[in-house]
Amino acid sequence: MTPLRIGFIFTVTVAFAGLGHVIHGVSRTGAIAGGVVCFVLFACAGPGAFAALFSVFVLTWVATRLGRAQKQRLGMAERKDGRTASQVVANLGIASLCAALFAFGGTAMWLLAMAGALAEAAADTVSSECGQALSEKARLITNFKLVPAGTDGGVTLSGTAAGAGAALLVSVVCSVMGLPAAWLWIPAVAGTLGMLCDSYIGAVFERPGWINNDGVNFIGTAIAAGVGVGLSALFR
Repeated sequence: MTPLRIGFIFTVTVAFAGLGHVIHGVSRTGAIAGGVVCFVLFACAGPGAFAALFSVFVLTWVATRLGRAQKQRLGMAERKDGRTASQVVANLGIASLCAALFAFGGTAMWLLAMAGALAEAAADTVSSECGQALSEKARLITNFKLVPAGTDGGVTLSGTAAGAGAALLVSVVCSVMGLPAAWLWIPAVAGTLGMLCDSYIGAVFERPGWINNDGVNFIGTAIAAGVGVGLSALFR
């Protein structure tokens, strides 16, 4: 880590955080948290990690703005000033931790865990936002009863398909940026499974008020990272 490299990463981080705030993807505190996450990912895991993070940001930003009128009618629209610091950490904290573990340990499984966590962050947000935009009803993942779209633990076919597609796209970006093609499916599967677990945890623990959405998202990304580690150990 030469001073020149640190300066370059810092410049990219400031630009990324600034862009996120200007286009209302994140609030002021969210931009600060996002900047820290960006710096850690880039410094610890390289430009591929930044590219994956950028793809997550683009996918979630677009999905959040899809069908905004209906989301406002349902009372589920995202804050106009963007996601807060707690939301950023809940969605990206595990990926940052995995990147740091890779930097200190050099084990490739942490890269797969990081990619899985990023894929889940994209999948969860995209599935939720697209489900609310494209459907008025959802089914609880625990018993498949019909509930209003946006209900904690509610899933839709369109949302689930969009979420799985987002996980795959993040995995493709990771592959293009250096992840071996043979491992492409691992983050995609980890992200999709993490997304489904996120919905289940939301139905069982968030609906009764035992845990908030940030906690659910944090656990979902942790599960995806764990799946990434497990699959890497089984199939590498």
